[in-house]
Amino acid sequence: MTFLLCMALLTAILYTLIALDVVTGNRSVRSLRGVHATPPSRAPRVSVITAARNEERNIREALGSLLSLDFPNVELIVVNDRSRDGTGAILAQMATAAPRFKVVQVTDLPAGWLGKNHALWSGASLASGELLLFTDADIVMEPTVLSRSVHFLQENRLDHLAVTPRMTMPSTFLSMFGLSFVFFFSVYARPWKARDPGSRCHVGIGAFNLVRADAYRAVGGHETIRLRPDDDMKLGKILKKGGYSSDIAYGPEFLGVEWYSSVGEAIRGLEKNAFAGCDYRISLALLGVIFHLLGSVFPYVAIFVTTGATRLIYGGMVMLLTLLLADCARFHGARPWHAIGFAPSAALFCWIILRTTILNLVQGGITWRGTFYPLKELRRNVV
Repeated sequence: MTFLLCMALLTAILYTLIALDVVTGNRSVRSLRGVHATPPSRAPRVSVITAARNEERNIREALGSLLSLDFPNVELIVVNDRSRDGTGAILAQMATAAPRFKVVQVTDLPAGWLGKNHALWSGASLASGELLLFTDADIVMEPTVLSRSVHFLQENRLDHLAVTPRMTMPSTFLSMFGLSFVFFFSVYARPWKARDPGSRCHVGIGAFNLVRADAYRAVGGHETIRLRPDDDMKLGKILKKGGYSSDIAYGPEFLGVEWYSSVGEAIRGLEKNAFAGCDYRISLALLGVIFHLLGSVFPYVAIFVTTGATRLIYGGMVMLLTLLLADCARFHGARPWHAIGFAPSAALFCWIILRTTILNLVQGGITWRGTFYPLKELRRNVV
């Protein structure tokens, strides 16, 4: 048996197991579609907290959607995190027109903090809600999403609920990359296992993290993860480690975000957390790249450069991956046919991981939201 045939068999077995896990896992996650759309009879106060830095392109629409929420007991807190564009002026105009907005100005970043984490923590420290909703400043919400989510959280006796958004991109390839990224996230994080107290898997989504205020404060909130670029996921992790219950729900019909506007923006945008997602471990980053090159890219090449049984196995893998991506698409508001872009998307993902790892090591850290953070300091904030 040749080396390539052995590798094909091993990779096919591995991806078959992954496919079974992802297919069954995706189907175990509930959608907000089937949850009550009307506000609960006893509506707890919800503080919606948004951190904004240089968000002039999307913030009017995003904040306008917050004003349209049908939830009766809501507090809106927007933290302007040292913006240098027109964000501050837009927030001032909107606060004048809609006094429901409480605008917090951050002019200086304390040492030992990432800007977004500090902004969210600052907003949470002023919040009066029984529930806290952390959301990004470019998320557009459908009016019933908060009511549905509070129902979901209360009915399932949760302390934390993350809701998936619909990602929109201006080009076909970016949409293909977005679908592939969702698949990579599912394989790596296994978010459907977050509800299992016996599993180490956890989940958090920057678009929509709804958490009980007492649970948030008990685990130290964003201060505990003050130097984590992957703050959304790590918030879910510290809540679960603290013994609190967590889950995820599908919400692409109720949340939307323009993820990135170009390939270059996607590459730069993922600089901040691609290496952080590997816990700054070179070995884990390299293993991830090798896994995706052999399992996600090479099968598409192999059907042209191999023969016989090896080609048949790799051909079957390509079919399996295409069907698997198309199946994932139906749960996330994506187009199933975008699965055909998986190979170049996986190659781009490998490049992003390699590039980010090298940049972090060469530069000795990351630059995010206009501030440089030394790698040595980032590594100390392990959770």
